Amino acid sequence: MLFHGLSAFPITPADPRGRVDIDALNSLVRRIDEAGAESVGLLGSTGSYMYLNREEKRRAIEAAVDCLGGRTPVIVGVGSLRTDQSIALAQDARDAGAQGLLLAPVSYTPLGDDEVFEHFAAVATATDLPLCVYNNPGTTHFSVSNTLLRRLAGVANIVAVKNPALPAADMVAAHRATQSAVPADFAIGYSGDWLVADAILSGGVAWYSVIAGLLPEPAVKLMRAAQAGDRAETQRISALFEPLWALFRELSSYRVVHAAANLLDLSRFDPPRPILPLSPADRQRVTAALDALSSV
Repeated sequence: MLFHGLSAFPITPADPRGRVDIDALNSLVRRIDEAGAESVGLLGSTGSYMYLNREEKRRAIEAAVDCLGGRTPVIVGVGSLRTDQSIALAQDARDAGAQGLLLAPVSYTPLGDDEVFEHFAAVATATDLPLCVYNNPGTTHFSVSNTLLRRLAGVANIVAVKNPALPAADMVAAHRATQSAVPADFAIGYSGDWLVADAILSGGVAWYSVIAGLLPEPAVKLMRAAQAGDRAETQRISALFEPLWALFRELSSYRVVHAAANLLDLSRFDPPRPILPLSPADRQRVTAALDALSSV
């Protein structure tokens, strides 16, 4: 049941040289634990996994695992350009006490299906940790088709997928198509915070959430409403999130949550360069969007 429920993905606060602020990370992780999310998604896209070196990733995992003390499981992103590097990161995550892995097909040279399959198979079988396929075409420019996912589901330890959520009109059919491609116990979850409520209402078993890494309490309420099939309550809470979702769509969730973490005094640092911090005017818009969530 690891890849089920609300998986909260915090930023990884780090200084301009890439040194992780362990105290700030632990503060974020504790908030997630106390709010009752099912897992912490460490070193995902929101967690700057492509911007940190191996040593800092290991420090972050060890700190989060120690902070949680086994109360909430940790899923770690192990994407890298090279297969041997992803294997090493997976083994580091295992040795540091993580409970699961998340792997995206990161590349510079575009990859084909066979290359992605061999990459995933090598990483998945390098440890005994369960692995979730991170299908993130908006960032990696590779889309994991249901045909490829069917092959991957046959590999030992590959037990879940994190798919991008789709608009409500397309979600039910897309979810059923994925279900038909994988075993019944294969966990199909979704990301894309502004669309994911309908993905859960359509049968998704997990929400891999950016905002839950920063604001876990309202995210838990939204997830519980969707899990209960309470469409009216889901829509009510989603409407309160909409100003934030609009900023996610316009400015990227990565930039917005870093700004929000600063505004909430949860981090002292901006995103890693070359990503630039939001302008003062956009930061004011983030403040207004955060204020809109006070009644969730």
